[in-house]
Amino acid sequence: MKKKWYVIQTYSGLEHSVKEALEAKIRSSGYSNLIGRILIPEETVIDPAGKSSEKFILSPNARLHVSNGYEVEKGDLLAEEPNVYVRKNGKVVEIRNVRKIVIETIDRKYTKTYYIPESHRLESGIKVGTRMRQGMPLTKDQEYICELDGRVVINERMKKIIIKNDEGEQEVYYVPYETFDRERIFKGKVLHQGELITEGKKFYAPSSGMVEVIEYPMRKEIGIIKTKKRRLFPGYVFIEMYMNDDTWQFVKEVPNVVNFVSSGGQPIPLKNREVKVLLRQAGLEEYEKSGKKAVKIELDYSVGEVVRIKTGPFEDFVGTISEINPEKQELKVMVSIFGRETPVILHVSEIEKIE
Repeated sequence: MKKKWYVIQTYSGLEHSVKEALEAKIRSSGYSNLIGRILIPEETVIDPAGKSSEKFILSPNARLHVSNGYEVEKGDLLAEEPNVYVRKNGKVVEIRNVRKIVIETIDRKYTKTYYIPESHRLESGIKVGTRMRQGMPLTKDQEYICELDGRVVINERMKKIIIKNDEGEQEVYYVPYETFDRERIFKGKVLHQGELITEGKKFYAPSSGMVEVIEYPMRKEIGIIKTKKRRLFPGYVFIEMYMNDDTWQFVKEVPNVVNFVSSGGQPIPLKNREVKVLLRQAGLEEYEKSGKKAVKIELDYSVGEVVRIKTGPFEDFVGTISEINPEKQELKVMVSIFGRETPVILHVSEIEKIE
């Protein structure tokens, strides 16, 4: 017996409850040989009301395990930094706790990195996103001073490891606090060239959503944009089954099932090309080289809308959107500079709505 695909009409919003009720009834009645898959085709779209989750700052050498614009689940591996290896034979002579502070210029072309011993207490308020000016103190004792205008992009705990090599030179390694193994690396430990000091730091998705990757000259930035599921055919459930009087009645008696999509009172099976589209939309038949379903980009902006630029060289400027590129998540914003309208290409993360 060859099963065919049919369409069940139900009440909008109750599609999943109908699917669950059908599956439970099939399991308890032994109809699994007559009724197969039950599908509710959905697409993933960006949730305009959802805020982006935590963003991670990576080095240019970080290895990405995901691509921009694809959907991930909470806990998926996003990226990892390179492992740290010993460059020359030597002995560990010092291990200290330090704070890594990275200041990036507003145009994102230059950065300055500071490794500040924990004994030098940071000034309060120095966190990711804080605006800094040249000459501002980074520590309460003013031993460390900011050397450029910019913004804090990294503030994290690190371990500073000093190894005195066989030639009498001191080599300094900075490793993430989370990956440091004090039982394997300790003062007095002799290490050999090529030996692993620590594995690279790994970054995992803090929530489910769509991956957003931005590559700047001095770093990479990766985060997750909240997404939501949207039913492609509200009020309909698709079912694979062998149709006869018994199975027809079996399905019809499930709560909230209105009827089969029919013609002259007879349920209409889907055509082969319609089934192929259905399976592709449900992700059960591959048709993309990546093997992973892309998220549909729907930016919550419109041409003619006035927005504020929140980062970059045009920070705090207000402009009007003239073009939108959903695939690249870019917008062209017309900004008035010296009395003239100037087009600026911006990533969606660089602008915000004006309330």
